[in-house]
Amino acid sequence: MTTVKIRDVSLYVEVMGHGYPLVLMHGGPGLDHVSLTPFRKLADRHTLVLYDHRCNGRSTGPVPSMTWENLTADADALREELGFERWAVLGHSFGGQVALEYTLRYPERVSRLVLLDTAGDARWSQQDAADVLAGRGFNRATVAVARRFYCGRIAPKDFIRASIRLLPAYDHRFSLRRLARQMVGGGWRAAMRPEALEFGGRMMEGWSVMDRLAEIRAPTLVIAGHDDFLFPPESQAQLAAGIPNAQLRIIERAGHNPQSERPAETLAAVADFLAAASSLEATPSSDAAVLSTAPARA
Repeated sequence: MTTVKIRDVSLYVEVMGHGYPLVLMHGGPGLDHVSLTPFRKLADRHTLVLYDHRCNGRSTGPVPSMTWENLTADADALREELGFERWAVLGHSFGGQVALEYTLRYPERVSRLVLLDTAGDARWSQQDAADVLAGRGFNRATVAVARRFYCGRIAPKDFIRASIRLLPAYDHRFSLRRLARQMVGGGWRAAMRPEALEFGGRMMEGWSVMDRLAEIRAPTLVIAGHDDFLFPPESQAQLAAGIPNAQLRIIERAGHNPQSERPAETLAAVADFLAAASSLEATPSSDAAVLSTAPARA
């Protein structure tokens, strides 16, 4: 890892591997790139760029500067700093929403787009997620925390306690053993910024790009865990339906982080899609629609 001066902030960045560049935008807000650790296995075929958004993780910046304009401009300045003319973009959860904004604002810089457990508007996490948890039998205290947490109405001092209460909801079947493996595998290094979650909840109020999805021209894969309570399959279907020729892939027996619960299947789906998109770049445009709608292989 290294710190890179980008615009008015310093971003915490790791570049590894070789091959076509793939930038990974992490979820949150208030988290860091550590949740995307399983994707390091793609370093044998891609130059991976992992970084913490401004005001998140180990990157710097005053929290009020965490705007869509700055988040996307940071990403493009990082691309330029690293010397890539174009790159593939993978965004997870909140990072997927940053990826959508980035693709819409800098379309010429995005060659392929992977949207992992995300949505094109804020209502799924801010309005519907708590109801999904209630429908799945979670107790009233957990549901009440969810109603506040994803709207940024959790005081920084309560961030850890609220996160622990919500933790079991993220998996298809919560496992302390798997959590322990993730911690040993690097999860202990995660740097959290509760104040970014608080600000981000307000930033997300009323946010939507659903009316602009048809502008996206990059080959796109929408992929998610079947049991994700933040962005359930119906939200993924709507997202994929709005993007021309997007592929939709639902990972069974996985929740909000299929890269951790079903890493082999998830990474294979992403790798196959990116390989197919690479072939598409060298294919005449008359064949593009056929190739971009081909189902991903597990």
